[in-house]
Amino acid sequence: MKERKEIKEQYKLNTKDLFASEKDFFKEIESLAQEIKKITKFEGRLLNDANTLYEAINFWEILEKRVERVYIFAHLTNDFDLSEEVGNEYYGKAFKLVQELGIYSSYITPELLEKDYKVIEQYLKDKKELKIYEKMLQEIYRTKKHILGKKEEALISQFIELANSPENAYSKLIDVDLTFENVTDENGNIVELNESSYKNLMESKNREVRKNTFQTFYKGYQSIINTTSELLASCVKKDNTMARIRKYNNALEASLDSNNVEESVYKTLIDSINKNLNIIYHQWDIRKKVLGLEELHLYDNNVSLVQSFEKKYSYEEAKNLICQSLKILGKDYNQVLTRAFEENWIDVFPNKNKRSGAYCTCCYETHPYVLTNYNERYGDVATLAHELGHAMHYHYAMKNNQYCDYNYTIFVAEVASQVNEVLLAKYILKTSQNKEEKIFVLDELIKHFKSSVVRQTMFAEFESNIHEKEQKGEILTCKLLCELYYNLNKKYYGEKIVVDEEIKYEWSRVPHFYYNFYVYQYSTGYIAALKIATDIFNGKEHALENYLNFLGLGSTKDPVASLKVAGVDLTQQQTFDDAFFEFSREMDEFEHLLESE
Repeated sequence: MKERKEIKEQYKLNTKDLFASEKDFFKEIESLAQEIKKITKFEGRLLNDANTLYEAINFWEILEKRVERVYIFAHLTNDFDLSEEVGNEYYGKAFKLVQELGIYSSYITPELLEKDYKVIEQYLKDKKELKIYEKMLQEIYRTKKHILGKKEEALISQFIELANSPENAYSKLIDVDLTFENVTDENGNIVELNESSYKNLMESKNREVRKNTFQTFYKGYQSIINTTSELLASCVKKDNTMARIRKYNNALEASLDSNNVEESVYKTLIDSINKNLNIIYHQWDIRKKVLGLEELHLYDNNVSLVQSFEKKYSYEEAKNLICQSLKILGKDYNQVLTRAFEENWIDVFPNKNKRSGAYCTCCYETHPYVLTNYNERYGDVATLAHELGHAMHYHYAMKNNQYCDYNYTIFVAEVASQVNEVLLAKYILKTSQNKEEKIFVLDELIKHFKSSVVRQTMFAEFESNIHEKEQKGEILTCKLLCELYYNLNKKYYGEKIVVDEEIKYEWSRVPHFYYNFYVYQYSTGYIAALKIATDIFNGKEHALENYLNFLGLGSTKDPVASLKVAGVDLTQQQTFDDAFFEFSREMDEFEHLLESE
């Protein structure tokens, strides 16, 4: 793999918009180290009058923007080469500033909530400049009834690290202590089994390799199942206890309220997916037929149905594909997209010690920044389109909002990125003359729907069930967790596939169960993205206009209301039915192309 210095500058992300030099970066760090402490001058008098409140919030915002700039620069520099001491030093100094700003400004929310919102309403009338912070202030007061007194909040903060012990212990157990027996690949090579190699081995064309890998992998998780059971049970108990302390009815309500999402959205998701599971079951007939199997097992689920598709996409081809597929989003969108490529918003290729994977981050005072590790596969093209979706969402949110209102919630964070992925796939399916490519892309779409919608909803139902059982006083034993998870797999996979016994240990592999009702957002995000992309691609009236308006909302509306602007109502079962209709259409097209070969 190339060293960082061997990568051409045109493929490197340009951070000079953040800081022109190292000297400027360190000068800002030194200045902020002193300025951050000054936020404490408003403590104890925050609500004395409208002018003081405005001065405090405005100064706080200025500091946050400056710290954000420092942090993004350091974060990116560090990720370009994780072995470089310079990057590590940058990141350490920047992270310290983030922590200090949090500590010195921690009094603001509790002090605000000491008085009724009527005081804020009067101040908004007295000081017109305060109006730009109205939405932010409303959001702080929205959860006031769940915020305790200063003493209680101080006590809770002291127990936060202890409360996170199950998650931290789980991470150490899985990432460090858990080991697997080696397996043999289709070429007779001994392979060290881990999370990374497992994925590749499960895509092997050799069925015995897949079966042995599957059984060996879950044998490893079986060996620690008693420990993971205790850790997850402790985490669930912590979630439920914290919800009760904060006067919520349950942990689900507490989690959803943090994003201002109604509990009905969660329940509608699970009910709607369950209603449409019969559509998912049909794919097993297709898979069984193509693979020539009399009996389909879970370890046959991930092998590609495309016999020979090895096409490589150069970075220039990827750029062209993405730009062509997203032309449908209009002139302004594409002008900004062109800027992203021409102004080096993207760090393209892997280099030695570069952070793996891909992400998009943003600095409000400059622009979004994308990091990828491009390797010329279709998945890399899709990933680039995905991250540019995040970048464009950030761009429109920044363009249309003040700093305090631009950063949208995690509930809608994956919508724009997946809209781009779907539009890329639809463009290729419409324009490609290569039948193998079209079959491959359809197969990817189908697998994406299964993993993002169906599988994540099964996770969501499992998470809901175990929290409810603990709340009712049931003990979350190893046996109960495994039986519950196994039965959910049987329901979600149906009778046309053998649900192997080993899958009952899979729940212990999922770190998201320690994130307190996080996984459902993968499902709702993809459902929303699929509808938006399909409506735009099919030329539905106002679909594009509505979508661009949605991108510009930032956090000015609650996330469910924001998606309604884009034409997606996640409170209605019809939205989910429409998604399954599109999925069914993709399967029909896939089956037709396979039969015509």
